[in-house]
Amino acid sequence: MRPYHQIPIFECGEPLIKIPLELFAVESPHPYEKLGAPYGDGDRSPYYLRQSVIENLLQAQNYLNLLHPNWHIQIFDAYRPIAVQQFMVDYSFTQAVRDRGLTNVELSPNQRQEIWEAVYAIWAAPSLDAKTPPPHSTGGAVDVTLVDDAGQIVNMGSPIDEMSERSHPDYYANSDRSETQKYHAHRQLLQDVMLKAGFQRNPREWWHFSVGDQMWAWLNNQSNPANPVTARYGRLA
Repeated sequence: MRPYHQIPIFECGEPLIKIPLELFAVESPHPYEKLGAPYGDGDRSPYYLRQSVIENLLQAQNYLNLLHPNWHIQIFDAYRPIAVQQFMVDYSFTQAVRDRGLTNVELSPNQRQEIWEAVYAIWAAPSLDAKTPPPHSTGGAVDVTLVDDAGQIVNMGSPIDEMSERSHPDYYANSDRSETQKYHAHRQLLQDVMLKAGFQRNPREWWHFSVGDQMWAWLNNQSNPANPVTARYGRLA
């Protein structure tokens, strides 16, 4: 269990709706669909979020435009069914094994454990327990980056979903190199517009923001313990 799983969920029943992609930048085709993730024929994925979360996202885009006209928030991923969460966890494990020049049958117990720990440092467990849903399966979490006025993805110093310490939001905070200082400034810009719009950022991933789910509530309560909140979004089928 993650620390935020202690937060109770009181499902509000807010609908999951399609993100107005024309107002944002978007990667097409969807990055996980390209890998073969099993979204099926449903109408809820992958570019869907809870209605209020989309409203917050629009606020963040407006804040960004005040600072950088013609820049856009790029939606990398949003609602994620449990089956897709399981697919991406398994895919990431397999990729990590290959990156180490190994095969699954060659792994020692220690190597297997080390790789699974690396996977779950980034990926939430694909839990079917209503009390411990993966954040993206609630419709309250979104993975985003920035696109500049030339239509280029802004360099954040590491790609989304990278299983390394470079994914940590403040990885470049104390760098004395001008290039890496820019990475940190870009991450701070993304955080600033998202937090101003009511989101909270995953402490381990510069790209992951949420509203209304357990992680959001837990992070709010860490910074404001006198006024605790609960989660309003649980897992969607």
